[in-house]
Amino acid sequence: MKKYTQITAIIFAFLLFSFTSDQLLPTSLRITVLNELGNVEPGAKVTLYGNSEDYKKEANPVAEGKITDKKGRVTFKGLEPKVYFVNAEKDEKNNYGAGVQTDTLEEGRINKVNIIIE
Repeated sequence: MKKYTQITAIIFAFLLFSFTSDQLLPTSLRITVLNELGNVEPGAKVTLYGNSEDYKKEANPVAEGKITDKKGRVTFKGLEPKVYFVNAEKDEKNNYGAGVQTDTLEEGRINKVNIIIE
């Protein structure tokens, strides 16, 4: 009987964890910056804005700008599940007039977006 109680407790804990695991993982956005040839751009500065007005004014970023790693990636964590506006630039290259708006982020997931700078 003790064995069945332990098995039941393990199954219950597994089910409980699987239903709440989305709340445990913060909503994140991983941005990969690519150049016009599709190659990654390490060393690009990426700034995230919560609305188009702030993006256009380059004011009130959601978080401090980040620099892409050797794989051309940055990750912003602890975000709200909504649309964001991305500014990416390196030297004379940027994403102005190109894909600057994300889709609505999915809550409790690592959302991924590619941004092209030229």
